[in-house]
Amino acid sequence: MLYTSILKPYFFKMDAEKAHHLVIDGLAAGSRVPGMTGIMKAMYGVPESPELRTELLGLTFPHPVGLAAGLDKNGVAADGFSSVGFGFAEVGTVTPKGQAGNEQPRLFRLPPDEALINRMGFNNEGAEAMAASLSRRKIHSIPIAVNIGKNKVTPNELAHEDYQACIRILYDYGDFFVVNISSPNTQGLRDLQHGDELRKLLGAVMEEVKNQAAARKAKPKHVLVKIAPDMSDDQLQHTVATIMDSEISGIIATNTTLSREGLTHSNAGESGGLSGKPLRDRSTEVIRAVYRQTGGQLPIIGSGGIFTAQDAYDKIRAGASLVEIYTALIYKGPELLRELTSGLKECMRKDGYRHIAEAVGADHR
Repeated sequence: MLYTSILKPYFFKMDAEKAHHLVIDGLAAGSRVPGMTGIMKAMYGVPESPELRTELLGLTFPHPVGLAAGLDKNGVAADGFSSVGFGFAEVGTVTPKGQAGNEQPRLFRLPPDEALINRMGFNNEGAEAMAASLSRRKIHSIPIAVNIGKNKVTPNELAHEDYQACIRILYDYGDFFVVNISSPNTQGLRDLQHGDELRKLLGAVMEEVKNQAAARKAKPKHVLVKIAPDMSDDQLQHTVATIMDSEISGIIATNTTLSREGLTHSNAGESGGLSGKPLRDRSTEVIRAVYRQTGGQLPIIGSGGIFTAQDAYDKIRAGASLVEIYTALIYKGPELLRELTSGLKECMRKDGYRHIAEAVGADHR
């Protein structure tokens, strides 16, 4: 309970973004100290569980609970996150060129709502800097996904070039890639989720992936698309249909929401994307809709509002093969990973399942 009793009260007295950087920089620095990743693993690591091990996208995940994008924007703490119990981790969002993001303050806690609002704006050091960071990884025990986006100054009609550049620079360092077209904090980005713009973007991304794979005489790496929770039913149906018609391997549902329904904290008036518990039910609804439309043929990673094992299990039963956390980590700390994985095993045993894969999409059967 080191985090909840000592570290969290300290962090929550600080500006949210300063605390964020302190954690990431601390994890990154600690990972470089001989023996420290072993100590992290002893304190927070999740024991091996054959019943939770997941095979997906040609990769092996020790268990289905991963880290969502947005926390480690530059990939500097991949070894740290590999040591504290995650089954995989998503780094980024990264853009071809470094950019400062939106003006501060831009990250806000809503403690009574167990939520965060951010309008960071893809602040990161750029693809070359991330490649340098990931090239120094020493621990390769979990898959690392690279979440890619476009620079703020790049017009939408040239967005595909930014996504291609990220893949070109980072191809050797990501186990799979995530196309982020659903952040609400880059003006016009969500327009790329629809129609011809989406078709053009995904075609260009897959062309670049194939080119990189051919140059290495290897199979192309898998690419997923991260979608927003705020689409209408019709918009969601069209977006998923376009993704299915492409060679994209899966969907992450969902990014943050613009909704403010049910919030009580004074920070509810801040602009930006809302994450955390208020997003839980909507993201699960989107997972259920995507699974139903795709007939379970397109892998889904569920993200949004997971605080308990039941939250994670609900997303798995709705159709997610893997799940991700972010906001709950801020509120509950890395102890949460053991709580979620042990709780998932209890949930599946109650349902009579011997392996977590049997629970994927169970609500549809």
